[in-house]
Amino acid sequence: MAELRIQYCDRSAADAFFGQMVEMFAVVWGAPPYAGNPNFSADTFAVRLRDAMKIDGFEVVTGHADGRFVGYAYGLTMPTDWPWWTALGDARPPEVLEAAEAGQVYWLRELMVLPDQTRQGFGRRLHDEAVARRTERWTALHCIVGNEPAYSAYLRWGYRILGRMHGVGDAPTYDVMLLPSA
Repeated sequence: MAELRIQYCDRSAADAFFGQMVEMFAVVWGAPPYAGNPNFSADTFAVRLRDAMKIDGFEVVTGHADGRFVGYAYGLTMPTDWPWWTALGDARPPEVLEAAEAGQVYWLRELMVLPDQTRQGFGRRLHDEAVARRTERWTALHCIVGNEPAYSAYLRWGYRILGRMHGVGDAPTYDVMLLPSA
């Protein structure tokens, strides 16, 4: 098994990996059943990533094995007015709402590993490294219902399901998950 070398990047350092992150997104999400869905196009992701890089608390953790860029996790401090977050309404416990208002919820937006590099623990390591660096009291993410093995992994790692959201247009259904800080 290859050793995973971790690198931490703030928004300015992340620019160096922007193209590779978009390319990896195209590989990971360019297969059925997501291929052809505009929500999963590399161009759409590039816009989302560039926008995310402008938000407070943006950070990316990259993983390299045997000289290859094999995975990454990125996130930011949760904006309290983000539509999917506000749509959860009363499903958000009061202590989590208070934490979000205080800038204490980390939104893990993407975690991915190249398909030929899975089943080596790289996803877990990227996740753990990304979350461990954060000072927020909670980590939130949304995962496509049925997106295995990611969905089950998040539950094994201690996330609990907070609520369900439906994407716009052709977007799939997601479960919003929450993890308290260790």
